[in-house]
Amino acid sequence: MTCRVPLVEPGTRPELAPIEQSILAQRGRISELYRVLLNSGPLASGWEGMLTAVRNQSSVPADLRELMILRVAVLNRAPYEFDAHVPHAQKAGTSDAKIAAVREPGISALFNDDEKLVLELADAMTRNIEVPEALMDRLKARLDARGVVETVATVAAYNMVSRFLVALQVGH
Repeated sequence: MTCRVPLVEPGTRPELAPIEQSILAQRGRISELYRVLLNSGPLASGWEGMLTAVRNQSSVPADLRELMILRVAVLNRAPYEFDAHVPHAQKAGTSDAKIAAVREPGISALFNDDEKLVLELADAMTRNIEVPEALMDRLKARLDARGVVETVATVAAYNMVSRFLVALQVGH
């Protein structure tokens, strides 16, 4: 399978130069995902802004963020997203055993309480959409309002990413 839309070659559309420069500044490269998004300059720009906020400007610790992203990728059958985030998880200190455990059904005893909590949230939001009140109460007991919003936004944003990737067969 190949991507369902053409990939935009960076540097070929002068009107996209500002967003391409922004993507390069934030990401260091223009990945296949962004080459797809560049088919819509406004969407690529908005996507870059939101995902930069989620990944780089959030109070969510990097290791927890990357565990949630990996879990969402597994649940949504988005291997491109999973593979892209393994190095980020490793850089954040997540062990290879925990990365492997994210792929397993259920939540492994390898994870600490905070990791179990965010994985449970990722599971609830991705599988069922609705978050049980008891789970939200546990999240609010651990985090302030900003932390709750940013943790939920991380799961929501990466559900968007994985569903976009899968629908357009990016990385296939």
